[in-house]
Formats: sequence, structure tokens, C-alpha cells
Amino acid sequence: MHTTAASLLPFRLFVFIIGTMVCTESAQAVPMMNDPKGFHNIAWGAALTARQDMEAARSSPHVNEYRRKTETPSFAGAEMASMLYVSVDDQFARVTIRYQGEHVHTRVLNFLETQFGPLEHIPGQMARGLNQQYNWRGPETEINLTYQASTERGYIFIDSRTLAPRFNDHIADSAE
Repeated sequence: MHTTAASLLPFRLFVFIIGTMVCTESAQAVPMMNDPKGFHNIAWGAALTARQDMEAARSSPHVNEYRRKTETPSFAGAEMASMLYVSVDDQFARVTIRYQGEHVHTRVLNFLETQFGPLEHIPGQMARGLNQQYNWRGPETEINLTYQASTERGYIFIDSRTLAPRFNDHIADSAE
């Protein structure tokens, strides 16, 4: 019996779709309760250069990254691998947090759900996947959490909804 590539197309498409569903869990953005309008008592738009508790980690003409001088990076009651405060045109616009470990991920996810709103669990939706993504969206703040179960690495982006899009203005036209 001879099979052609065309006759295998529906099967390959089915395997691809199932594989994607198994490997990734992605939720729609949850409406945020208690929009923080910044991070750790720093309002969106604040000039980080004027703060004595910050030091520059990386600088460019428009986008600059800072870290706290004396603070051990912590969030949700757990130590983080790194925490960067990012400004665009000298206006605080983003926090980037990296963490390691499933136990830290569980703590972070529980904190975010408690603080900003529970995730909407759809019947039949996977509770865990190789790559998990969660979003909370408020009037001024958006939080995106991505967790890679295979490496136990988590990434949190806490953004100003009005300032963060300006990062795109400073990506070089030649970037591909």
C-alpha cells in the first residue's frame, strides 16, 4: 500500500495541534483587581535616575535598566534570580523578574492570583504544561508570567500599559 504526503497531511496537522496543546498552556488576560500603578511604591513614569537606591545595570540612549543597590531581589515572599527596573526615555515603564524552581513558581502564582485576581480555569483545560503563560490586565498595569517547566525557569514582566509600547519605538529597523 502506497501513501502520499497529501494523504498524511490531515494526520500531521492533528499531531501538530495536539502537540501544541500538550506543550503550552496559555490563558487569556484576567481583568486585574487592585492595579498597583507601578511597582514597589515606584509609580509608572517616575525618573529612576533621580533615585538614590538605584544603580544603572545597562544604559542606552532611550532604554535603561536599573537594579536596587542594597535590596536582594525578592517578590511574593521569595528570592528571585534577578529583578530589573526598566525605563524608556527616563520614565519607569517595566519590571523584569527572573526566578528558578517549581516551589518558587507555585508561590509566585499564588501571590499573583491572591493580589490581582484568580485565573479563569476552563473545564478541560490543562492545569500544567511544559510552557505556561498567565496574564493580568488592569487599567494602568499588565502582568505577564511565563514559566518553563522543563527548566523550572520563570519570567515576570510587569508593565505600564501606556509606556511599555514605547520600547518598540526604539528597536532598530534592521533588527530581524
